[in-house]
Amino acid sequence: MAVTQALADALRSCGARGALSGARALHGRLVAVGLASTVFLQNTLLHAYLSCRSLPDASRLLQADITSPNVITHNVMLNGYAKLGCLRDAVELFDRMPTRDVASWNTIMSGYFQSRQYLPALETFVSLHRSGDSSPNAFTFSCAMKSCGALGWHGLALQLLGMVQKFVSQDESEVAASLVGMFVRCGAVDLASRLFARIENPTIFCQNSMLVGYAKTYGVDCALELFDNMPERDVVSWNMMVSALSQSGRVREALDMVVEMYSKGVRLDSTTYTSSLTACARLSSLGWGKQLHAQVIRNLPRIDPYVASALVELYAKSGCFKEARRVFNSLRDRNNVAWTVLISGFLQYGCFTESVELFNQMRSELMTLDQFALATLVSGCCSRMDLCLGRQLHSLCLKSGQIQAVVVSNSLISMYAKCGNLQSAEFIFRFMNERDIVSWTSMITVYSQVGNIAKAREFFDGMSIKNVITWNAMLGAYIQHGSEEDGLKMYSSMLSEKDVRPDWVTYVTLFKGCADLGATKLGDQIIGGTVKVGLILDTSVANAVITMYSKCGRISEARKVFNFLNVKDLVSWNAMITGYSQHGMGKQAIEIFDDMLKRGAKPDYISYVAVLSACSHSGLVQEGKSYFDMMKRVHNISPGIEHFSCMVDLLGRAGRLTEAKDLIDKMPMKATAEVWGALLSACKIHGNNELAELAAKHLFELDSPDSGSYMLMAKIYADAGKSDDSAQVRKLMRDKGIKKNPGYSWMEVDNKVHVFKADDVSHPQVIAIRNKLDELMEKIAALGYVRSESPRSEIHHSEKLAVAFGLMSLPDWMPIHIMKNLRICSDCHTVIKLISSVTGREFVIRDAVRFHHFKGGSCSCGDYW
Repeated sequence: MAVTQALADALRSCGARGALSGARALHGRLVAVGLASTVFLQNTLLHAYLSCRSLPDASRLLQADITSPNVITHNVMLNGYAKLGCLRDAVELFDRMPTRDVASWNTIMSGYFQSRQYLPALETFVSLHRSGDSSPNAFTFSCAMKSCGALGWHGLALQLLGMVQKFVSQDESEVAASLVGMFVRCGAVDLASRLFARIENPTIFCQNSMLVGYAKTYGVDCALELFDNMPERDVVSWNMMVSALSQSGRVREALDMVVEMYSKGVRLDSTTYTSSLTACARLSSLGWGKQLHAQVIRNLPRIDPYVASALVELYAKSGCFKEARRVFNSLRDRNNVAWTVLISGFLQYGCFTESVELFNQMRSELMTLDQFALATLVSGCCSRMDLCLGRQLHSLCLKSGQIQAVVVSNSLISMYAKCGNLQSAEFIFRFMNERDIVSWTSMITVYSQVGNIAKAREFFDGMSIKNVITWNAMLGAYIQHGSEEDGLKMYSSMLSEKDVRPDWVTYVTLFKGCADLGATKLGDQIIGGTVKVGLILDTSVANAVITMYSKCGRISEARKVFNFLNVKDLVSWNAMITGYSQHGMGKQAIEIFDDMLKRGAKPDYISYVAVLSACSHSGLVQEGKSYFDMMKRVHNISPGIEHFSCMVDLLGRAGRLTEAKDLIDKMPMKATAEVWGALLSACKIHGNNELAELAAKHLFELDSPDSGSYMLMAKIYADAGKSDDSAQVRKLMRDKGIKKNPGYSWMEVDNKVHVFKADDVSHPQVIAIRNKLDELMEKIAALGYVRSESPRSEIHHSEKLAVAFGLMSLPDWMPIHIMKNLRICSDCHTVIKLISSVTGREFVIRDAVRFHHFKGGSCSCGDYW
């Protein structure tokens, strides 16, 4: 017995050290002393050979020398096959075994799981259960639960929970950890949390599983709370939190946690460095990244492909292509991830030619064509509108078989759509074997961008599973193309979906629709929805509310929301300045702009458009000229056509027509219809017919399809008594096929939008509305108003009909809000001022340019519009 034990110990030592020559020598010794047929020593020798990774020696021993193998012999061989990657041989041996115990079944299950064949692992578990020759133990259930979690099968997970309660103790640490991990991976985090709470002393593995579940389901703060209360943490725990913080956008906190890891003596591994470097790339923090790179060189024996790819990404996204190439070239084994990251980095900085060269180099080195590399380069063709190269890549995708990859097909769909080839985009979609949410959403977006809402809706209705992104795409399609009512109806349908929760994009889109319709009551209801889901504090949502209130004439409510915002971004400031500008409140707009500068916010192109427009609408000439000069001098923003248009309008309305014309002559770009239109409008106000003719000539040469300029010039001629010239302008309109834009006004009453047009007879209350308007006209005639006697009477303009309807339909205390698609005419402006005086009511009218607040016989614009 002593000799047998000594030989067994020596064999185990050879196996542990991988000493194959020693194992072979001991094999000879066994033969020499006559112990070669001892089953115990045969099994120990077999294990030694397999530990030394010598499958031929082990196979010869099993087939030639072991004449009476027992179940342990077979289990040792099974385990060796599985660990050495010979799973097929293991399965064949398992099928031939005369008897099996639970260890046999566990070995096959574990082999399947380790090779990521989760379904066969579960099928083996079912076979074990049906065979009845062995009872499953904790390891059996652990392997089954891990496989179930990997597949995400929630129903099977519940069945396994029931079986665990019947066969083994849930208090066993391995079983408890596997149960928690399984339910986390199946998305049942609530159930996992309840099981976790019952575990008296959870293992680190179990707690790490809950960290993942909490971060994905309840947010990173919940995961941080568990992390802070963990009695001990391993490097996996730290890495999970670094990754969770980085993925949730809290990149600086992720990097702070890496510093804390280091200060507490936790050894950073490849996963830590990969997550940290990725965080630096997202933050564009090259300095941090270089320090981490130095640590990688100092602390890691070799740089694995994932760390290397993260380094390449960091340098490429920072525009340091020389450093990125140096890291890339230093790699012994360049994987597809590294190639794709480098190609993507060049594309991000517009280096399209270099990215194509890299892709060709990747192919020349006989790398397997990677779906993500192909998709990345196709996306580059999309941004450059390079249909020719895009088609070549499409051909390559077909030849390599990568066309079946969803990410590749989605990129091709986007590329063809961006290049205007919708037929090819739809062709690819129709022939996809597998489609994801992105595929369907791409087709919805493709057709909504070209205004084919019916086709977009067809794809939307064809989806079996829709998420919030898909709903947002369809919602945006309706609102973007003027079908706001359909979009708002879709929102109601969206709320009835159990698994779809509106996000900030949903509400930003909805508030835009409410703003376009002027549907303030509905907007207030939707604000209530944002409060319920906790999005009212989201800056983007609050910005959309500011814009909605501003466009609906409720500027004081817009200011309240603006003041309520703790964190104001540039969009917040611009929205408030624009709101005041539209309401003709130039001084308030300037106050906001100056406050923005004092708080250190840097204005952009849009900020200056807003403040110059505010100056223009309020006649603040000196202030406008000062800001126009400040643009380039202080903030290095070159004035664009919108800024020059504002300045021409500002100077022209102030009667400084010559100065406005000189500014146009000095412009670094060609004047557009907007610029000449601003000058023409100013000439109409100040009666400068000569300059008006010059402005009109330039407008007509630009061939602008807008009828407003033609109508304005015709009126200038008519007012000057030049009826022939006026008729000539109208004839020119007819010859060019330009039709006068019909005027529309609309308003919201009882959650319904009522639309009016000039001389409208379609409204169901048209007779009562006209009678009310006649009554009002008689009242203001007593104040000295004289009705126009022009051939086309202005009495039934759309805004006048809307005013009459509003007085009929809304209570006395309520201001009457009216929207209009064209600029308000001078006669309507005068009439509504007088009506506000005789009725004591307040009217807020939004025309194509600005707001007019009528009250007590005056208008907020001061007749300056």
